[in-house]
Amino acid sequence: MRTIGLLGGMSWESSIEYERAINTEVRRRLGGAHSAELVIRSYNFAEIERQQMAGDWRALGTLLADDAVSLQNAGAEIIVLCTNTMHIVADQIEKAIDVEFLHLGDTTARAVVSAGISSVGLLGTRYTMERDFYRNRLADHGLEVIVPDEPDRGLVHQVIFDELVKGLVSGESRQAYLEVVQRLAERGAAGIIAGCTEIELLIGPDDVGMPYFPTANLHAMAAVDAALAPAGRNQ
Repeated sequence: MRTIGLLGGMSWESSIEYERAINTEVRRRLGGAHSAELVIRSYNFAEIERQQMAGDWRALGTLLADDAVSLQNAGAEIIVLCTNTMHIVADQIEKAIDVEFLHLGDTTARAVVSAGISSVGLLGTRYTMERDFYRNRLADHGLEVIVPDEPDRGLVHQVIFDELVKGLVSGESRQAYLEVVQRLAERGAAGIIAGCTEIELLIGPDDVGMPYFPTANLHAMAAVDAALAPAGRNQ
């Protein structure tokens, strides 16, 4: 088993689900008392949020790249960035390390393509929905990406930062999200990407009524695949 390094804590509400999903899947596959080999860097999300709002992405990229190197030096053989939004700085991280980096966008896109879907709705933070770093990565796999119109983008973003990162899950917000999903479907989306890991705390596959792609879970399963892959099949 290779060691997985988790760059998490953005927020810990989602990163703890990464750890839970990875360990549960390793135990399911290997049985007994098996769990994953993990090294974890968790963050004070208030500081991350402050720098995001200030647009200080270069500093955030430097922080995450340096910490990815620290995880590598601590024995990590695979690096997993437990957040969609911070894949804005994925290139900085990848350039800094010598081990495998599992890009969440690629993992998600492969799942969508495997489901036979070419047009997909994307929910996430404003950064993820409005900037091109994530949409372009999906488009590289041949996908048409549909993001909510305003004011829906504002609603989706606000629920993430005002509620989900604080562990607050409300039926009212769930219904509001499902109405956004319906509007995306009316515009041609054949599936929905939960493009912020905390969204999985609010809506699930039984809620949306169409193929649903929970990025945190997909990413966690890809990490287990990589960690347990036979020697020579790790890339």
